[in-house]
Amino acid sequence: MGNDYPRVPGHEVAGVIEKLGDGLDKSDWKVGMRVGVGWHGGHCGFCLPCRRGDFILCKTELITGITHDGGYAEYAIIPAEALVHLPDSLSFQEAAPLLCAGLTTFNSLRRSGALAGDLVAVQGIGALGHLGIQYAKKAGYKTVAISNGKDKEELAKKLGADEYIDASVSKFNASNKLYAMGGAKIILATAPSSEAISSLIEGLGVDSKLYVLGISMEAINVTPTQLISRRASIVGWPSGVATDAEDTLNFSALNGVRAMTEVYPLEDAQKAFEHAMANKARFKVVLDCSPDRKKN
Repeated sequence: MGNDYPRVPGHEVAGVIEKLGDGLDKSDWKVGMRVGVGWHGGHCGFCLPCRRGDFILCKTELITGITHDGGYAEYAIIPAEALVHLPDSLSFQEAAPLLCAGLTTFNSLRRSGALAGDLVAVQGIGALGHLGIQYAKKAGYKTVAISNGKDKEELAKKLGADEYIDASVSKFNASNKLYAMGGAKIILATAPSSEAISSLIEGLGVDSKLYVLGISMEAINVTPTQLISRRASIVGWPSGVATDAEDTLNFSALNGVRAMTEVYPLEDAQKAFEHAMANKARFKVVLDCSPDRKKN
């Protein structure tokens, strides 16, 4: 399938296997298993990235809810290679928001090369950022949260931030504060503002990385000197595959990382969508598609 419409949206899905497809009767998947699927909805297995095992960069990658139907429904057909086992200790409503926002922040951070005690800054306290702060703290990093406004500090500290920086004070307040702390080893840029991301580069430390997780169509402005002088790099990170998602869920279950959610019944999907698009959600909107859901 391609980007043709109509399309059922929803790329963070959790539920139970109702039926197995042809050829899966001898697989590890069984009817009744609790499973999920995230952004990565399947891969071809034949292109060069797939042959190298880099399935997230498959040239014909299926994207749940975009190139094939997603989870805004009572039933969904999911390729077996994209299925994720859910830990028993996580409910469907707890697990689903971690299958993309959680996966992206956790997976980029754990592969960053940062060591326990290093300074990790998380830009933005939103759908991704509020999870990134929790993962950074639980992984043993000195965690700095960056957002606009003094009113975000209490929440940032509650999520686990050791320090909070109000970026609205001045354009370079965040980078100056990070520099004064010795420079960040890792910056997770979760808010989709290229201007804000560009302003953080001077806050990077030696041998550091700025991970771009928030999608924006605008250019990030950086000079060669800014990168060379601190041996820094800017890295884009595209979520992860099923095994990465399972690692994310297991870490979250073990360490008490949870998304802040607002739950709507499936019948109120339009209402939930408009609430999220108006930037009023705190921080993930979840649709309850269970048979016994309560209808508002």
